[in-house]
Amino acid sequence: LAAAWGSGVIATWATSGSCELVQSSAYCTGKWLSFIPGNLRGDTEELFLDDNTIQVLGNASLLSYPQLRHLSLPKNRLELIEPGAFLSSQGLHVLSLADNLLFTNYSLTAAALSALPALRTLDLAGNRLTEDMVSVLIWNLSSLESLSMARNIIMRLDSSVFSNLTQLLELNLEKNYIFEIDQAFEGLQRLQRLNIAYNYLPCVVEFGLTQLRVLNISNNVIEWFLALESDDLFELEVLDLSHNHLLFFPVLPRQSKLHSLLLKDNEISFYQRLPNGTSLVDVTVQFLLIDGNSTSLTTVSLWDEICHSNLSSLRLLDMSQNQIWYLPEGFLAQMPSLTYLKLNQNCLEMFHLSEGDPLAMLMELDLSQNRLMELQVEVGARDVLPNLQLFNLSANRLQVLPPGVFTYTRKVTTVDLSHNRIDLCPQPAIETKVDSPPCVDIRGVKTLVHLSLASCGLRGLGGQPFQGTSLMYLDLSNNHQALFGDLTWLQDLALTLQVLSLRNTSLSSTVVDFSAFRSLVHLDLSGNSLTVFPTSLSALKLRSLDLRDNCLLTLPPNIAQSPLGKSLREVYLSRNPYNCCTLGWWDSLLWAEGLHVRDGQEVTCRYASHTWSPRALPKPILQSCRWQTANLPLLYLVLALPTCLTLLVAFAVIFLMLKQKLLKMVKSQCGVSNPY
Repeated sequence: LAAAWGSGVIATWATSGSCELVQSSAYCTGKWLSFIPGNLRGDTEELFLDDNTIQVLGNASLLSYPQLRHLSLPKNRLELIEPGAFLSSQGLHVLSLADNLLFTNYSLTAAALSALPALRTLDLAGNRLTEDMVSVLIWNLSSLESLSMARNIIMRLDSSVFSNLTQLLELNLEKNYIFEIDQAFEGLQRLQRLNIAYNYLPCVVEFGLTQLRVLNISNNVIEWFLALESDDLFELEVLDLSHNHLLFFPVLPRQSKLHSLLLKDNEISFYQRLPNGTSLVDVTVQFLLIDGNSTSLTTVSLWDEICHSNLSSLRLLDMSQNQIWYLPEGFLAQMPSLTYLKLNQNCLEMFHLSEGDPLAMLMELDLSQNRLMELQVEVGARDVLPNLQLFNLSANRLQVLPPGVFTYTRKVTTVDLSHNRIDLCPQPAIETKVDSPPCVDIRGVKTLVHLSLASCGLRGLGGQPFQGTSLMYLDLSNNHQALFGDLTWLQDLALTLQVLSLRNTSLSSTVVDFSAFRSLVHLDLSGNSLTVFPTSLSALKLRSLDLRDNCLLTLPPNIAQSPLGKSLREVYLSRNPYNCCTLGWWDSLLWAEGLHVRDGQEVTCRYASHTWSPRALPKPILQSCRWQTANLPLLYLVLALPTCLTLLVAFAVIFLMLKQKLLKMVKSQCGVSNPY
C-alpha cells in the first residue's frame, strides 16, 4: 500500500507477522514478543521492540539486520546480551535498554556493548545498576555522545567511572542515590548537559565545569553552591537549583553566559541586615575542604561574592518559595537583561522600584503571596518597568498602590490584585470627601486586558472605575459587598468584556441585567442567591455559563432554543434546589447539539423533601408531577363533563318513559281543549 508522506515523499506500509513496517523502520511495540523476529526486511534501519517480554539478546538475534542504526528495547525482561549479539550491527548509533534487568549479567552485556564502535546514544535507565556496574558497562564506549543512567542505584561517583567518555555531550543521572561526586566529570571536556536531579547531594563546592551549558541539580539536599574562584569564562546558560535546601544565594561564576537561574523552593535569605536591625555586612563563612590527606580553607563573604558575579545576561530568575524578606541594594541592577522575575511565596514586606534598578527589559513580575504592605516607586521615576506585561501582586497586605503606577508600565496587559484589602477609585466627580479611603486607580490604563480583583473586600462599586480601559477578562469573585445596585458601573466594558466572574458576590435576580454585555463569552454566576434565571442572559451568545450553588428552582423551558442555548458549549448547573416537576428544560439541554453539562452527574432536584437525580426519577413521582403540573380548570372540566352527560341522559330517558303519562296529566288538569 503506497500513501503520500509529508510533502511529496512516498512511504511504504506493510506488516510482517505482528510488526508494522514503514520504509526502513519496524514497529513491534507491545506485541508480547519473547524474541526478535527474523522475518523483517533486511534493510531495516530502525527496530522498535518496546514493551515486550524478551529476556535474552542472543548472538544470532540481529544477524538479519546488518544496516541497523537504531534499536529500542525498553520495558522488556532483558537479563543478558550475549557478547556477539552486535557483531553484525556495528553501525548501530542509538541503543535504548531502559527498564530491564541488566544488573544480572552486566559483565557479559558489557562485552557485547564494546563491539559498537559507532554508538552515539545509550539509555540504561532503570536497570538497578550500581556505580561499579556502570563503570564496567561503559568502559569501552568512547564514541558515546549521550548517556542516560537515570533511575538506577548509583551512590557515589569518582574520576574512574566516566574517564573514557571523551566525546560525551549529555549525561543523565537523575533519580539515583548519589550523595558524593569526586571529580567524576573533570575528564568530560565536551560535556554540555548534565542532569543530577532527584539525588542526595548535600553541597556543590569548587564547581569548575567551564564547558557545561545546562546543569540540573534540582531536588537534592544542597545547602551550598560555590563556583570555582576563577576569571575563566563559563559557558553555563541554565542552572537549576530548585527544590533544595540552599541557605544563601549561590556563589556563581564570575564570568558566564547564564540566562536562566532557577532557585525555587529553597531556604534562601539575605543576611546583610536582619529584621532586628543587626548588620552582617562584614561577616564571612569559612569552608574546610578535605581531599584525601590534604585540607584547604576557603573564606566566602555572604554578599560580597554575589557582587563579583556577572549577571548581565540573566533573563529568567525564579526565587519563589524561599525566605527572602528584602533584596540587597543594587541586587537587581546587576541584571539589565532580566525579563522574568518570580519572587512569589516569600516574606517580602516592601518592594522598591527606582531608576537605579530600572528593570527595563522585565516583562513578568510575580510578587504574589508575600507580606507586602507597600509598593514604593521613586518620586520622579519615569522609566520604571516600561516593558512590563504581567504584574502579579495577589495575596499580599496591600491597601493602596503608588499613584499612577500603571502609567509607568506602558505595556501592562495582566494585573492580579486578588486577595488584597483594596478599593477601586471612583470618578473624580464622586470623590467629594477630603479624607477618602485609599484606593487603586486603574482608569485610563488602555493596554490592560486581564484584571483579577477576587477576594479584595470591595464594597458598593459605583461610578466608573474602569473608564478608559479595554478589559476582556475581569474576576470580581468572592467580594460579598461589591454589588449593591445594578451593573451600570461596568458600562465602560460592555463592548470589550468577554470573561466575567461574579462568583460568590451575593448577586440576586432583582439587580441583574446583562443585556448590554454582548461580547461576553464566559460568565460565572456560581455561589450567589439567584432564585430566578436572569432573562437578560437568554439573548447573549455565551459559550460557558456557571450557575452552581444558587437557589434556582427551574430554568426557562425554551432555553435550548434561545440564542444562549444555541451558542453554549458548556454549562454548570449542580447544587441548586430544582423542582422535580418542572424539568422540561433539563431534557432540552441534554439533547442540545454541542452542549455539555459538565456536572450533569451531580445535578439533583427536590420532591417532597427528598433529593433525586433527574436522570432516574421513579414512576410514582413522574405520575404525581403530571397531576401537579396539569391545567386545573381544564382538569375540572374534564372531571365534571361525564357527570353532566350522565345526568342529561338519565333525564332524557325518564322523560321519554313518562311522556304519555305527563301529557294525559296535563290534559286532565286543563279540562277543555283549545278551539281552532
